[in-house]
Amino acid sequence: MLIPREISIDTLHHPLLERLGISVAIKRLDQVHPLASGNKFFKLKYNLVQAKREGKKKILTFGGAHSNHIYATASACHAAGFESIGIIRGEETLPLNPTLAAAREKGMELHYVSRGDYRNKKEKEFLNELRKTHGDFYHVPEGGTNSLAIKGTSEILSVQDNEYSYICTSIGTGGTFAGIAASLGPHQVLLGFSSLKGDFIYQEMADLLSNHQIAPKGKIEIENQYHFGGYGKTNADLLAFIRWFYGKFQIVLEPIYTGKMCYGVFEKIKNGDFPKGSKILLLHTGGLQGLAGFNQRFGTSLPL
Repeated sequence: MLIPREISIDTLHHPLLERLGISVAIKRLDQVHPLASGNKFFKLKYNLVQAKREGKKKILTFGGAHSNHIYATASACHAAGFESIGIIRGEETLPLNPTLAAAREKGMELHYVSRGDYRNKKEKEFLNELRKTHGDFYHVPEGGTNSLAIKGTSEILSVQDNEYSYICTSIGTGGTFAGIAASLGPHQVLLGFSSLKGDFIYQEMADLLSNHQIAPKGKIEIENQYHFGGYGKTNADLLAFIRWFYGKFQIVLEPIYTGKMCYGVFEKIKNGDFPKGSKILLLHTGGLQGLAGFNQRFGTSLPL
């Protein structure tokens, strides 16, 4: 199955942090696997084990044309010996973008559906129709979030992370946020930075924790003002921050998830929201494969 690599924790050194008496480090989940990296590794880990246990040969999942999840699933299935099927939202556009081209190279069968049909991705009837077309498969939901994904992401924090008072992660479908919440220490605060626009995220995360019977031992908070207009949206300030971060720390960020989270943390530090003596751990949730496609789409030159 998937074999993890060693993950480093890099301490960030900056005069602002030293002046305020705040320690910041970043846990490099992007290093955990060369292709199925970041939080996707942890989300897929136990799903692949379960698929093998059930005797499934195919994994089917859903995503957009630039989805990190599609890329990671194709890579993980290739490494673990599964066939993979990606149900892609929207029409096929040729030539394929870097994400879908890489997924196809890893053997993923790409199947495009209209945005209307895509909204039925959770419906049993729609999944049964897909089985008629593609045969029997193990279903992994869009973004990878289910109970087995949360079991995996609950393993992101280790004993050595107990020293940190704040754990910071981005929020998409919420699987990583929920897993961290489940393993949070009583002395820790989990800050989730939503990459989506809208106050719905508060109730959605509350429902996710409730549905999976997660009662965090520590405190949890959700930041909803660093989405930059919504999922996949960016602006010049965010892109400049990502370039600054790379120039200062030699760590590559992407603008959809981790870049927004890191921007938000540094803004909160500048605003005095963290008390002196705070030890902050940032979770780098990967997704760097999408940078080539982002630069191609928008004519940007973010570091790769």
